[in-house]
Amino acid sequence: MNYKNNIIIIDLEATCWNGKVPEGQVNEVIEIGICVLDTATGLITQNEGILIKPTRSEVSPFCTELTTITQELLDAEGISFKEACAKLREDYNAHYYTWASYGAYDLKMMKKQCHIRGVDYPLSQNHINVKTLFSETRGLRKKVGMNGALNILNIPLEGTHHRGVDDAKNIAKILHWCITNKA
Repeated sequence: MNYKNNIIIIDLEATCWNGKVPEGQVNEVIEIGICVLDTATGLITQNEGILIKPTRSEVSPFCTELTTITQELLDAEGISFKEACAKLREDYNAHYYTWASYGAYDLKMMKKQCHIRGVDYPLSQNHINVKTLFSETRGLRKKVGMNGALNILNIPLEGTHHRGVDDAKNIAKILHWCITNKA
């Protein structure tokens, strides 16, 4: 595998509510969906969802409906945010590679979570906003969501929308299209 062609794709899922954030709770990362895209071949590897136990909030029924992630699942299989960041560094060498996400939310949320928790930022400073890149490459005046981009490209949504593990892979497909169709 030619590692110089690799871009890491990240999609975060966070605690969320239908309406106001309950008193004493905050949005925090509960899943880091990740995969590696070989930009030369389009091959997508190392796809996984790193589940994270929230410490300052609980998964709401709305959040479970949206993501399929339950508090029970995180209690049973989740790791700490600090451990998840260590996994990104150790298993993916994420600080060496350009990384991408769909929109700026994931970039801002990772930086915010690291700052709040006093954890070293595990990713590279080189970030690609696939939402912006797709709009530019496709010549759209308005930005579209990930699902909208997949529809425009006639690429079927793989897995469950709003599950980081699946969305990372779907974003990788959009990014690969952008790279191969860039003027």
